[in-house]
Amino acid sequence: MDKNTAKLRAKELVAKMTVEEKISQLLYNSPAIERLGIKEYNWWNEAAHGVARAGTATVFPHAIGMAATFNPETVNRIGDIISTEARAKYNKSVEFGDYDIFKGLTYWTPNINIFRDPRWGRGQETYGEDPFLTATLGSALIKGIQGDGEFLKASACSKHFAGHSGPEGMRHGFDAKISLKDLHETYLPAFEHTVKNGVTGVMGAYNRTNGEACCAHSYLLSKVLRQDWSFDGYVVSDCWAIADICGDHHIVETKAQAAALALKNTCDLNCGETYEALIDAYEQDLVTEEEITECCERLYTIRHLLGEFEEVRPYSDIPFTVVDCKAHREFNVKAAEECVVMMKNDGFLPLNKNTTKRIAVVGPNSLSKTALEGNYFGHASEYVTVADGIRRAFTEADIAVVKGSNYYIEKPLYHDGHGYLLSDGLAAASTADITVLALGLDCSVEGEEMSNFSDDFFMKGDRRYVNLPKTQLKLAEAVCDVCENVIVVILCGSAVDLGEKVNKKARAILHAWYPGAQGGTAIGNILSGKASPSGRLPVTVFKNEHEIPAFEDYSMKGRTYRFIEGEPLYPFGFGLSYTTFSYSNMKVTENNGEALKVTVDVKNTGKIKAEERAQLYASFTDSRTVTPHFQLCGISAFSLEADEEKTVEFTVDRYWLSAVLEDGTRTAPDGKITLYAGGHQPDRKSCELAGNECKKIEL
Repeated sequence: MDKNTAKLRAKELVAKMTVEEKISQLLYNSPAIERLGIKEYNWWNEAAHGVARAGTATVFPHAIGMAATFNPETVNRIGDIISTEARAKYNKSVEFGDYDIFKGLTYWTPNINIFRDPRWGRGQETYGEDPFLTATLGSALIKGIQGDGEFLKASACSKHFAGHSGPEGMRHGFDAKISLKDLHETYLPAFEHTVKNGVTGVMGAYNRTNGEACCAHSYLLSKVLRQDWSFDGYVVSDCWAIADICGDHHIVETKAQAAALALKNTCDLNCGETYEALIDAYEQDLVTEEEITECCERLYTIRHLLGEFEEVRPYSDIPFTVVDCKAHREFNVKAAEECVVMMKNDGFLPLNKNTTKRIAVVGPNSLSKTALEGNYFGHASEYVTVADGIRRAFTEADIAVVKGSNYYIEKPLYHDGHGYLLSDGLAAASTADITVLALGLDCSVEGEEMSNFSDDFFMKGDRRYVNLPKTQLKLAEAVCDVCENVIVVILCGSAVDLGEKVNKKARAILHAWYPGAQGGTAIGNILSGKASPSGRLPVTVFKNEHEIPAFEDYSMKGRTYRFIEGEPLYPFGFGLSYTTFSYSNMKVTENNGEALKVTVDVKNTGKIKAEERAQLYASFTDSRTVTPHFQLCGISAFSLEADEEKTVEFTVDRYWLSAVLEDGTRTAPDGKITLYAGGHQPDRKSCELAGNECKKIEL
């Protein structure tokens, strides 16, 4: 069904409703209207990395892990599998009369906020700190979820619009002060690109941005989204965010006024209960029936595009047997392999898969299922932990597995939680030839607004520091003292500094993020050399002593690789492989007002087949305004056999080669643009760690 037909049918159906019925349909848990043959529908569904909160589903690497793949094709395939399983589950839910929450087809995914501060607990839900990477991968997931058929396979939703990235404990009353330059240069591009790539929904944020509540924002919603970008999909509030307009932001006094303010600024759907007060708002002449009707029509356009009212629903032939099936689990292993970033390897990896040596797997994430999941997850039919994956990869080895520490609690005589476990970890490591330290966090300490959890390290889901909790650092340093061959595997949703001692003594360091249900298999495959690591850092890894700007400061000055002051520990875009690649013969093959094409030859100069992640960056000189140090503007993921060479082509939209002025407008830079191609960012630290320079060309 084309959109115009869906709009017409929506208009015809909504015209048959009373004003009270229309208002009832603007709530996320929309009731049935039996006289019109309309079933109840719950708009609230989640699928950040697999169908979530609705029972069994494939649990893929969390979004930050997807970002580390630097591979739009992989992310698009994940989106396609998500909507395939979504339809399979929806078909059965409808068959059995289950219209409850999390059983619908409108997914409030992806989270495309910029991960501007590595301490943010919800950064795990995003695609990292770069606008181009976020726009590219977010669009890839959306296209996979929504499909390219006559009807929407499922509906995706870009969130949280806009200027939202912590701190979690303040979000309901916080006002993010953002200059127009930073807003349009960093915070809005991913939203603009996903809108122009056809996303059907946009969710507002809890906070205010520059004084206005995001779910009732005259500039962001009415002007930028609806007018400038011509978005004709639906806008939904974050959950209970409209209640914050009067309750925490104190912009208005009553729920009726809050509901009216949001509705007038084109927020169509309320995740919450405040829109129940639209009856009062309507009776008080704060909103008109025409405004209510317009919102309702946009919602019913989506429901028609999903095929809800067709005699034979689209995709009704997708069977339940596809849910977390063998093929999806196999692809999940590949996705998890791609998300692993090898930040250090002194030549110790890969290990011989036939080794008979003793391997100790030590750390709070050695046997953790929750560290595979992250947050916003479903329930897989099989989980492979780090220890499980190592057992499968090294079947001849003598393997010991111990926790060695909890995530953050270290208390002698803490018998219920086994708080003091250090000696157990050291016993295993000291009797092993190789120790794999499985460190990191999970969703019990890192995530979305944890109202009852705050201490000297964590603050309601966020972190105060970029290092790990003291008990884990103590374990890691002590293990490095008793075992010569230590490999660190980090599972968490953000950047981590392991400290000078561990960074120096560890033979290898891998960051696996929250790698999904098959994460342990992927880690075992990489440690054994069955797969070569290809992941790249989607965030900058700062040293713990690096002075990151205050969490509440939304200026981009000093933040991310684009505006960093000083040197990182590991830069954005960095990641090692088991082979080497060379770049040569860089050319601009086409250059016009809208885009340009750049080619570069890439050769696998090592001895094994491996995947590479070619990256294209731009830098600007003599601009009339402050510009990023470097701006990612092209990525290409591919595999090469040993000694194989190919020509890689990047098509670069001029949007990413423009300078942003203080008023937020984009313009051609005054000076020169230099383009860099390589397997990493062209900064000094990346070149030093990788042992090679990027190729460059001036426009």
